[in-house]
Amino acid sequence: MGITLTILALSAIFFVNGKLRSDIVALCALILLLLFQILTPAEALSGFSNSVVIMMVGLFVVGGAIFQTGLAKMISSKLLKLAGDSEIRLFVLVMIVTSAIGAFVSNTGTVALMLPIVVSMAAGSGMNPSRLLMPLAFASSMGGMMTLIGTPPNLVIQNALTANGFEPLSFFSFTPVGLICVLVGTLVLLPLTKLFLSKKKEKGNENSRKSKSLNELVDEYQLISNLNRLRVTSSSLLLGKTAAELDVHNRYGVTIFEVRREKNSHTKRLVKSVSQNMAGPTTLLETGDILYVMGGDEKAERFASEYKLELLDDSNVKEQGSRKVLDFYDIGIAEIVLMPASKLINSTVMETGFRQKFNLNVLGIRRKGEYILHGLKNQRMHSGDVLLVQGRWANIARLSQEDEEWVVLGQPLNEAAKVTLDYKAPVSAGIMILMIAMMVFDFIPVEPVTAVMIAGILMVLTGCFRNVEAAYKTINWESIVLIAGMMPMSLALEKTGASEYLSNSLVAGLGAYGPTALMAGIYFTTSLMTMFISNTATAVLMAPIAMSSAIQIGASPHPFLFAVTLGASMCFASPVSTPPNALVMPAGQYTFMDYVKVGLPLQIIMGIVMIFVLPLLFPF
Repeated sequence: MGITLTILALSAIFFVNGKLRSDIVALCALILLLLFQILTPAEALSGFSNSVVIMMVGLFVVGGAIFQTGLAKMISSKLLKLAGDSEIRLFVLVMIVTSAIGAFVSNTGTVALMLPIVVSMAAGSGMNPSRLLMPLAFASSMGGMMTLIGTPPNLVIQNALTANGFEPLSFFSFTPVGLICVLVGTLVLLPLTKLFLSKKKEKGNENSRKSKSLNELVDEYQLISNLNRLRVTSSSLLLGKTAAELDVHNRYGVTIFEVRREKNSHTKRLVKSVSQNMAGPTTLLETGDILYVMGGDEKAERFASEYKLELLDDSNVKEQGSRKVLDFYDIGIAEIVLMPASKLINSTVMETGFRQKFNLNVLGIRRKGEYILHGLKNQRMHSGDVLLVQGRWANIARLSQEDEEWVVLGQPLNEAAKVTLDYKAPVSAGIMILMIAMMVFDFIPVEPVTAVMIAGILMVLTGCFRNVEAAYKTINWESIVLIAGMMPMSLALEKTGASEYLSNSLVAGLGAYGPTALMAGIYFTTSLMTMFISNTATAVLMAPIAMSSAIQIGASPHPFLFAVTLGASMCFASPVSTPPNALVMPAGQYTFMDYVKVGLPLQIIMGIVMIFVLPLLFPF
């Protein structure tokens, strides 16, 4: 027992200190439990197969897909209209919406759903996301107190009541308690987050500004003003021909920038597939294809007239705010600067072989502050020239392998990862709704972890990610290892008798001071234990102790059991106490001490309020 408590105390010290990563601390604690033979290898590794941990992995993927498809941005823009320009209104809106969803969906699922939306809302309003993400996690736990299925500890106390012959609680027996939690939480978090979280800086901001965004490159090289869109009609002379055999550059002085092909399902454009292709030698043109042509209006109009193409206006170019932008789903752009020793110097653009070797087009040249956008074919390269190249993202990635010839400016592949596949937003929305339905409705015989796994794999299979690697990158392994590593701690405390000893000692010491003091002891003991082990495990350990204590003094067990579920669910002072707290930790760039500064005062205030409220709602 002493060794287990020592390991737990050391873990807490290192968590608070923050000099070691939290996942490393958790793994060190796990190894110590193994070395002292407190846990067997199977028991120590049980956290990595726990359904909650697997669910967190799946939810990271689902949340990433919501972000990648732009669904988060769409939802957040609608919510922002309700909030207006008021930070307080936005904060309250996040608390209300999150707690309402958390009443019917698991708190982990709620956070995974809302996290990308809240990040988008913060970006849209200019508010620091760290001020909203921790309240988001807390609100999901508060909302879970509104219904029987909102959080696992609620089901634990339900089982304790029915096992001892008491009437089961109804679905909404928890609602008054949950509403009070949300009200108290909102009032307390408003000043606390402004005081402790609003000044947190986003890491990497300085570096990110060194790389030009795709839209900035579009503006800098005037791509949109130099672009025309032509549709291949059923009577076009291009049907069945390839773009290469047309030789349009020599004949008309224009370059086919891209061939866009859209295919819609029969479900009224619900499922849409967009294909972006370079105008390669094997690209056969079909009716409905849209050609993105560069070279000027007059040249494009002559090309369209001779080949019976429909000249489109720019009303269909995607708008972002008040400006028009291009899509970069499969095809992107990047800048490269020629090195002084490059073999390309004094070669013309046509002689460089970009098209043949890398399947890339050169769209423009920046030379000593001037931009060359026309007549590129015969333009000779100079040392220090910056070339704007265009092609498939995989081909752009190959450019970095030719370091002796040029240097790729910025981080084009990182920019590519930010491109939203917005035509897949309806697909990701449908999968998200399916996941929530499987979690909420009992008549669907699917476990929550299964629902999340189904949703995660569907997001990948339906193309809501650019590739499988992009899905893996959405998973924050630090949070996963942290939770999985700390879960066996509850088993160690139980095996050594430490949890039962600590709980019984505290409860026995307070029993003589009346039911209110005893209930307060149960609440704060549960809260303390939940700071270091999972809330569900704590509820399982404390529920029978609360039940027997109430029976011993002849009081109703209801307020005591509610004290257990509240103490287990309303634990805000630690990132390892609940999965939602761990989920927002990397996105909000929080340290362990951030949870202590904001969560501990809230946890204490919530406890004091509930000590007085619970006997009013559930008399002794």
